[in-house]
Amino acid sequence: MQEASSVDETDRLAALAFYQVLDTPPEFAFDAITELAAEICGCPVAIISLMDERRQWFKSKYGLPTDFTECPREITVCNSTICSNDMIYVPDLTAHERFRNLGVVTDEPRLRFYCGMPLISREGYALGTLCVVAFEPLELRPSQREAVRRLAQQAMALLELRRQLLERDALLNELARAKASAEEARDQSERLLRNILPEPVAEELQRFGRVEPRFHEATTILFADFRKFTLLTETLDPARLLDQLDQNFGRFDEIAAENRLETIKTIGDAYLCVGGLPAPNRTHPIDACLAGLQMQAYIRSANRQREKLRLTPWELRIGINTGPAIAGIVGHRRFTYDIWGNAVNVAQRLEEACEPGRINIAASTLHHVSRMFEAQARGSVGVKHIGAIDMYFVNRIRPEFSADAEGCVPNAEFWRASGTG
Repeated sequence: MQEASSVDETDRLAALAFYQVLDTPPEFAFDAITELAAEICGCPVAIISLMDERRQWFKSKYGLPTDFTECPREITVCNSTICSNDMIYVPDLTAHERFRNLGVVTDEPRLRFYCGMPLISREGYALGTLCVVAFEPLELRPSQREAVRRLAQQAMALLELRRQLLERDALLNELARAKASAEEARDQSERLLRNILPEPVAEELQRFGRVEPRFHEATTILFADFRKFTLLTETLDPARLLDQLDQNFGRFDEIAAENRLETIKTIGDAYLCVGGLPAPNRTHPIDACLAGLQMQAYIRSANRQREKLRLTPWELRIGINTGPAIAGIVGHRRFTYDIWGNAVNVAQRLEEACEPGRINIAASTLHHVSRMFEAQARGSVGVKHIGAIDMYFVNRIRPEFSADAEGCVPNAEFWRASGTG
């Protein structure tokens, strides 16, 4: 049998590289083929291997130790198989002039039987083999040899599928890079717009160049700020203060989004978000109370760490009110989405009348959430420029509706009972 020329071997190795398969983890589809080949032929060992310039590497193996993944190609029968266009079938390797002196025959593991089929690529290069081997001489029926041939075709089909997926991914990546380059400026502006505006508002602004103010009959406003923030500004350097404030507000943004609230703005140490707009929904009073509980829980957790470091705790106050509001865009060069109305002013006054670490809500909100949350009546409290407001502290989710001991996480029954599950 003639060895492949150096030019052919260079081309064969280049073809093998297209598949990017060498040293990849085991895969069930290949392992199924080797197990089936061994069972059909009654052999203790079956291997799917690929040949690079120096080694026979096992993509899949049946009947060999887990850590046995390769061997030098010059000592293997498969080194001859890849130079063939067809199956090599040797019932007794010791009786074959070409193979009887190979190391795997004369020394451990002392192979006696071999049947191997080259894995030939669509360009005609033999990349590796599917083989079955035994440690005693063995005769295979024609149907068994045909099974080895067909299983080798299946193994090659898996390799071709891998190559097609790689080629597809490469093409998709190239198209994506071209598209990204062409649309980079537009995408950047759109991302920026969506970072500062709710998505429906951003879309309206992009389509029409303006956003009409809208009256929303039912919203719930959550207003929060940190008590004695001025004292913190006097005890912390500006960089650390801003970093901690950014960390707190960043987590508030996540909590708001998780509870379908829209972050409106931050003003110094104050944080404003709202539910029920720009897209109306029925759950906004519940969403706001859940968000308030989770914000307070986050600050309590952060304060436990601060206490260990003897740092001043953050004291968060939250006011929540339900009512109508007007929402729209202000500004022409620097767009800001904002809300106005008496309901917003009341939410701010509720926050100012709140105790640190608590959530203060108005009767307008309690009406929607009393079934789901434990609330503590505070009576009628007078506030500046508005008058007396009936106020309530929201303490927690009721135990029967809570998934945690602290009463901040709703369970499945909570959503069923609230009519939103």
